Amino acid sequence: MKKIDKKTLILSSIVTLIPLVIGCILWEQLPDVIPTHFGMDGTPNGWSSKAFTVFGIPVLMTFFHLLCVGITSQDPKYYNMSDKLFGLIVWLIPVISLLVVVSCYGGALGWNINISKYAVAGSGILFVIIGNYLPKCKQNYTMGIKLPWTLDNEENWNKTHRLAGFIWVVGGLLITLNAFIGYEWLFIVIILIMTMVPVVYSYLYFKNHQ
Repeated sequence: MKKIDKKTLILSSIVTLIPLVIGCILWEQLPDVIPTHFGMDGTPNGWSSKAFTVFGIPVLMTFFHLLCVGITSQDPKYYNMSDKLFGLIVWLIPVISLLVVVSCYGGALGWNINISKYAVAGSGILFVIIGNYLPKCKQNYTMGIKLPWTLDNEENWNKTHRLAGFIWVVGGLLITLNAFIGYEWLFIVIILIMTMVPVVYSYLYFKNHQ
């Protein structure tokens, strides 16, 4: 079991819940129904109640945050995971919680910003960061291209993650660029390529080296 720094866990959980505090401060200014989903052009296309947005989303995010950290800490191959990679897992959901819920508040209060643009750009930057980590990621059951043949063969794992790292960096840069262009179909295509190419490559490598 990987030792979790309690102070870091408490701090990251507090950050995840900050939108709840902000929502309480803004309670009287927020409408009863708040936009919680937006199209690529920033137009709201999904709504939730004020109570669920202010209380439900941050609490759910905190639950998933603690669940992810707990599962990661129980990884049998935790010793293969670098501290930086573990830190990325610890802080990923808290940052997403801040960006997502504060963006919802902005939409509800009529801020003149294209929330989707910055959310997509942020996801692209995140993919670039993860892509830089993937080639350095050793075999584990939590982070990476976790397939039977990659977990069974270290060389397959390493080659697959070197390829995936390159594809994710390029894909992340294209997603960030597309955030300012706004082609939803292109976003989907890039995600599919980033997901499927490493999987197909690892399977072909497995078949060719049986």
